[in-house]
Amino acid sequence: MSDLPSLSDLAEEYEFLDSEDRYRMLIELGRRLDPMPEALKTDATKVRGCSSSTWVYPTRLPDGRLHFLADSNAAITKGVVALILAAVQDRSPQDVAAIDIKALLGPFDLTRELSSNRTQGVPNMIALVHDTAARLAAA
Repeated sequence: MSDLPSLSDLAEEYEFLDSEDRYRMLIELGRRLDPMPEALKTDATKVRGCSSSTWVYPTRLPDGRLHFLADSNAAITKGVVALILAAVQDRSPQDVAAIDIKALLGPFDLTRELSSNRTQGVPNMIALVHDTAARLAAA
């Protein structure tokens, strides 16, 4: 299982870093994601709208909580995915569906820190996570 820190801990650290160190932090965060098997990197798991190839795959833990696998061929983008997943990883589908991920990402001000190419897929990543959770919560 991935060992992602809480979003609040990440935001606290992020606040005091300069731009270069913020990039490093995101890259390191992406490295903490569980490895995603190549077989899961398909068109069905690909996040639309990303300038890089990015995949997100939901799994369910034995107790029903959601655990997402994710990867990207771009280190910064992989870090952004990890940041999003830090808000929702290993929570119930009901909890994930109710979380305002965009608001939780506010302190990171990704549109200021990263190029528009790096952030254009963020709304689609968030939508994929929410849609998956809502579908599973309703089941």
